[in-house]
Amino acid sequence: MSDCCNDSCAVEALQQRQRGTLWAVLLINALMFFVIAIAAVYGHSSSLLSDSLDNLGDALTYILSLYAVSRGQQTKARVAMFKGGLIFLAACIVAIDIIYKQFVPSMPVYEIMGVFSLLGLLANSLCLYLLWRHRDEDVNMSSVWECSRNDIAVNISVFITAGAVWLTSSAWPDIIVAACLVVMLMRSGLRVMLSAKKEMDAAV
Repeated sequence: MSDCCNDSCAVEALQQRQRGTLWAVLLINALMFFVIAIAAVYGHSSSLLSDSLDNLGDALTYILSLYAVSRGQQTKARVAMFKGGLIFLAACIVAIDIIYKQFVPSMPVYEIMGVFSLLGLLANSLCLYLLWRHRDEDVNMSSVWECSRNDIAVNISVFITAGAVWLTSSAWPDIIVAACLVVMLMRSGLRVMLSAKKEMDAAV
């Protein structure tokens, strides 16, 4: 009985730690979505738009992850599947923006891209640090970790793109990097969904 009680207490303590971390990264990503989305629209940047949508997708997935923390493995796998779908959807939105700019071209503002990509990098580095200890705990938290790791790559890519736009005085670096981010996000979304499917099959 004592062991059983201890196990139950350990699980509850783990779930409490996961909730605390998820609330923290949820608030950070929700705030960064609004800040970077405004900057992306004002700065005419597809790659920065990708960055903001990544933050939005993360905020939504963290809400779902909070729901899944105390649920069974099957529920966690279903939530992870949905999160993978959100990542894939964000990639599709950026792809549409890229296509739109082929018909309605605009020059990105590299100063805005640089400043806000660095701001996003600082925020997402904090999220990655907070999520590090949870990355191997279960499929729910590992999918959250996957989202956060994507953010770092996106931020760095946008910052490099800002420099390329400045050097070339062209919008093409922004388009090219945004297209690469679309591919990365699509692959990440598919990877999360495949992992979730394995968990769902194993739980049957």
